[in-house]
Amino acid sequence: MKKSPTKNKKQTPKNSAILLAGGSGSRMRGVVKDKVLEELLGLPVIMHSFKAFLESGQVAEAVFVCRDNAQKKAIRSALKEYFPNVSKHISIKFANGGAERQDSVLNGLSEVSDSDGLAFIHDGARPLVGAENIVLLSVSAQRDGASVLASKVVDTIKRIPANKKTENVKLDDLDRSRLWAMQTPQVFKASEILSAYKFVKKNKLKITDDVAAYTAFGKKVSIVENIYPNPKITVPQDIAYIEFLNSKGIK
Repeated sequence: MKKSPTKNKKQTPKNSAILLAGGSGSRMRGVVKDKVLEELLGLPVIMHSFKAFLESGQVAEAVFVCRDNAQKKAIRSALKEYFPNVSKHISIKFANGGAERQDSVLNGLSEVSDSDGLAFIHDGARPLVGAENIVLLSVSAQRDGASVLASKVVDTIKRIPANKKTENVKLDDLDRSRLWAMQTPQVFKASEILSAYKFVKKNKLKITDDVAAYTAFGKKVSIVENIYPNPKITVPQDIAYIEFLNSKGIK
């Protein structure tokens, strides 16, 4: 009896975008209610990132990691308003945020459908990521196993002593040519970054980005240089800065 050819056909892994929406936004000082839902250039902030992933053609699903049910409801509403037919092209999922960013990422990774696919982890408050960068990251991660969007550090960086004093101290010089400012997306094979985050949780490590979890797990990552601004909205002035960039044709 012949085997069905469909059973032997190897399926292409499905990639996932994990969009982190649940930050507290405390540094916005109450100027906006929710920075990822604030309107920016005609779209809520987080919808700019979602649009970039759609345009890139690199992901089959998006997982929105939300702070609470109210935020989840607002994002559902925004998707319906701005991308009414999106479910025909990409699967939409939601996950609950955690106490810290690393908890939120772990919750998001737990919702990923295909562990063999790539997981693009992105801060929803970075609306200028661009589809082109997502494609470059995908190519790099498929080739090397993991990739991160980053920019070269142009400022002179000094390091203060371990006691964190800033008055009358000896400052250490760091080699600027070796320094890179990490951005997002950060991209990994879904199963590997999930294992890395479980390792971080088990060992009670404190990290501030996904590359830190991956390297703590003994893995290496490739850098994709971003020559364009990709600011994270943290304070109210950041919104005005992004609008200024757009007025100058920088996207």
